[in-house]
Order: sequence, then structure tokens, then C-alpha cells
Amino acid sequence: MTRTAPGPKVLICGASIAGPALAFWLNRHGYEVTVVEKAGTLRSGGYPIDVRGTALDVVERMGILPQLRDAHIDLSRLTFRDADGGEVASLHPHAVTGGVAGRDLEIRRGDLTDALYMAVRDDVEFLFDDSVDTLDQSGHGVDVTFRGGGSRTFDLVFGADGMHSRTREMLFGPEERFHRYLGYCFAVFTMRNTFGLSHETVMWNAPGRAAALYAVGDDDEVHAFLNFARPEPPFDAFGSPDAQRGLLAEVFADAGWEVPGILTALHDADDVFFDAVGQIRMPRWSSGRVALLGDAAYAPSFLTGQGTSLALVGAYMLAGSLADRDHTAGFAAYERDTRDFVTLNQNLVGRGGATLFPTTARALEQRNDRLRGLGAMPAPEPRPAHSALTLPAFGRR
Repeated sequence: MTRTAPGPKVLICGASIAGPALAFWLNRHGYEVTVVEKAGTLRSGGYPIDVRGTALDVVERMGILPQLRDAHIDLSRLTFRDADGGEVASLHPHAVTGGVAGRDLEIRRGDLTDALYMAVRDDVEFLFDDSVDTLDQSGHGVDVTFRGGGSRTFDLVFGADGMHSRTREMLFGPEERFHRYLGYCFAVFTMRNTFGLSHETVMWNAPGRAAALYAVGDDDEVHAFLNFARPEPPFDAFGSPDAQRGLLAEVFADAGWEVPGILTALHDADDVFFDAVGQIRMPRWSSGRVALLGDAAYAPSFLTGQGTSLALVGAYMLAGSLADRDHTAGFAAYERDTRDFVTLNQNLVGRGGATLFPTTARALEQRNDRLRGLGAMPAPEPRPAHSALTLPAFGRR
């Protein structure tokens, strides 16, 4: 009986979306994969995310598309309200997002992370409640020490640890070098659905401020969202939940509609996520035997709706680029063949900001006029950027 020689040993930092997707494809190409995740378990639940265009081809090739279709939320209505709470327009969400009815998916984040994990858990080693402490490339591989104790040597290491990636910081330096702030901050959390909302989103706007309620089903909870324009990021609030709540209460103090109730719920919520709206733009995505993907390398911001799709496509392209090349040539091919797709989708950001979060009374009035006109127009064409990359077929190692 012939035994296949073990493949190169690789470490992936992060078990959200990009990490498990990369683990799936690297395992397919013969690599021995370990995934380390600082959280104690998979993060279930979560707000809705989109899988569109080329990314749908990725999940289809993974064999999880039917499962994701079953989990499709199918939000049927997006209602915009003015500063006084009056209705501006009520539309199908695709009229704003550029999605394609019957093809694009909107699912709970946890449904996707669960599907990815189930697809790889039997073939890949997962280390939860741990993270990388140091990386040393001075030898023939990457010597890794873990915060939980112990050290191991890997042939390659991949950073899939999000926008505030520690892997990127260890390799390339502080986040500020690559972070492109887009002028907004946001908070998202869950609260009781006392509004009778079902499979819909309602968004309130005033100049430079927005509040939204996302009802992804008939649940007794909704996702509440607060967004506000700010010339510079409020750095003093990022590490302090109390400072975040205080800042939001101050910014939205005189807001109408349901915002006072949202602020009350914010005070008691235990799952608040607060951050700046921004992108990661890097001149290169690898250094030596370490490469980045997903938000760690090219976060596009939620204004594009393409963060999940870029993570899935990037994982496929990175693993495939390494299938029959050494890491130097493979990383170069990954950048060469993926960067234009990433840039096209990152450049969607201007459209997203103008539509969802106008910062002046004049811009808000113009946006509302456009929204009123959309209801009478035929379904929009899909955005070319979503499908701008045709997936190549990669060989196996």
C-alpha cells in the first residue's frame, strides 16, 4: 500500500470566513492545515452578510451552496425614513445593493461560518482560545510561538484575522499605515423586536446620522445599527464600551423616530460592536512565507457589501495559486490575479456612502429624490464588479 507523503504544514490565523475557506482549499491541494482562533468557539449568529457574483461560484465548488440557499434570508423590503420618521421610499433591497434576485445570497453570518467549519472540521486541526504570539522567519520555515504556550514550525503562515489583524501588524507594522478611514463610525447590536418587523430593514436618516433596524426573520430580536459621520476616528472610544455608549448617546441625543428606544436598548446590550468604517489598502499582501487575505489584507468596508465575497474569492485564489508553485511564485500569482478584482470592489465604496449615509441636508434631499424614483424603475442591472473575476481551474499539488 503506497502512502502519500505529508504535504507542507501551514498555519491559518482566524476562523471566521476567510480562514476556514482557505483551509478547505489548501487541504484539497494537499496541505496539512492548522487553524488558530483567539475566540473560544465559532462565533454563531450575527448580522446578515451577502454572497454575490464570483463568490457564489466559490461556495458552489465547495459543495455548500445548497446549504446556504436553504439559509437565505430573502429580505423583501428596505424602507427609508426621514428625520421626522416619515416614509421616504420602500423598495426591494436589490434596488439599492445591486444584488441579483434568485442568485445572490443574504444569510446570517453564523450560518456561513457554520457551513465552512462543517466542511473542514474533519480534515483540519483547529486550535480555539489561542493566538500567535511571535513569528520568526529566520530559519527554513516560520517558527511560531502561541500565547497559550508551546511553539511549532510551519512551512507557511496565513493571516485571516480581520481588519485589525495582529498577523499584519507583526509583519508589516501598525494598522494606521494601511487603514483608509471613510469618515463614519458605527455600532451594531441586538435588541427586542417590538416593532412588528419581519424580513425587512428600516433606515432612518438625518444629515450625517443614520439608524437602522434589521429583522432577518420572524425572530423576537432585531439588529440595531447606528452610524454617524466624523472627520477623524474617535480613538479614545475604541477601547472603552462606556465611552462608545456615551458618544452615541451624545451624537443621537435629539434624534427622532425610534432612536430614543434604540439608545435605551444600547445601554443594556451585551453584544455591542463599535468600529470606524474603513478599508485596508496594502501595496503587497505577503512577506516571506506569510501572506494575508480577507479583511486583514483588503477590507472593503460594509459600504461595498463585498467583504464576505472578497474573503471567499481571495481564499480560493490564494490556495489555487499555491497548488503547483512554491510560495514565492504562488504569492506573486495570487496578487497578480486577484488584485484588480479587489480594487474594483473596494472602489464601490463611494456609491455606498452616498446612498446610505448622506452627510449634508442637500445630499440627503438629493438621495431621497433618487430613492423615490427607484420604485418606478425596472430592476437594476447587477454590478459588474461583483462578477469581474472568472474563477480559474487549479491543479492539485
